[in-house]
Amino acid sequence: MAGITRIPRTRGAASGLLLILLGAWGGLVPFVGPYFHFAYTPDRAWAYTTGRLWLEILPGVAVALGGFIVLASARRPLAMFGAFVAALGGAWFVVGNLVSALWNGGTPEAGVPVGGTMARLTLEELGFFLGLGVVIVFFSAVALGRLAVVGVKDAALAERAESLATADTYTAAGSSAGQSDSLPQEDEKFRSAAGSFTGAHGESPTVSGRFPSAESRYPAGQDPFPPGPGSGTTGQA
Repeated sequence: MAGITRIPRTRGAASGLLLILLGAWGGLVPFVGPYFHFAYTPDRAWAYTTGRLWLEILPGVAVALGGFIVLASARRPLAMFGAFVAALGGAWFVVGNLVSALWNGGTPEAGVPVGGTMARLTLEELGFFLGLGVVIVFFSAVALGRLAVVGVKDAALAERAESLATADTYTAAGSSAGQSDSLPQEDEKFRSAAGSFTGAHGESPTVSGRFPSAESRYPAGQDPFPPGPGSGTTGQA
C-alpha cells in the first residue's frame, strides 16, 4: 500500500533532534573548544584549517542535515535517507582523522589533542572524533530501525486513508455523472417551453385570423344591418 510510506512526524522527532545537536557540536567544537582548553591543535578559537573543514565541519553539517530530514519528513523513504546521511557523517567522524594521515604525511590533518594528561587526551579524542561518531551512528541506526518497521497502527492508518481516498473518488465521479445527466433534462425543459410558446403563436398567428372579414360572414346581397321592427312603418309614413 502506498499509504504505508507516510509516517507521523513524531516517529523520528527525538532521534532527529539529537542528531541535529550532535552535528552542531561536531562542527562547532573545534572553534569554541579552545575557550575551555578543550581543543586540537591549533589551540586557537575560530581558527580555520583545511583539516577542520574536511574532518569536522562537513561531517557535522551532514549529520545536522540528516537529523533535520528525519525530524521534519512525513515520508518514510525520505526520513530513512536522512538517517543514512547522518550515519555516514558519524562514520566519517570515527575514521576521518585516522585516514587523513594517509595523505598528510603520516600526521592526522585535524591536529593532535592538547590535553596535558591522559584523561584529557582521551576525553578530547572521544569528544571530537571517536566517541562523537559512535554516538551519531548509534542514533542514526535507531532512527533507521524505527523508520524501517511498519507497525500495525501504521498499516491501519494507511488502509483507512486509502479507503477514504477511494470513497472520495467514487463520490466525485458520481457527482460528475449526475451533472452530465441533468444537462439533457434542462435542455428538454427549455425545448418544451419553447414549443408551448410556438403553439400559442400558431393558434393566433394574426388578428385577421381570429376575426374574419365582414364579406366572409355576410354574403353579397345580405344586409349586415337588418331593419328594426318599426322601420317599415316609419318609411311608409
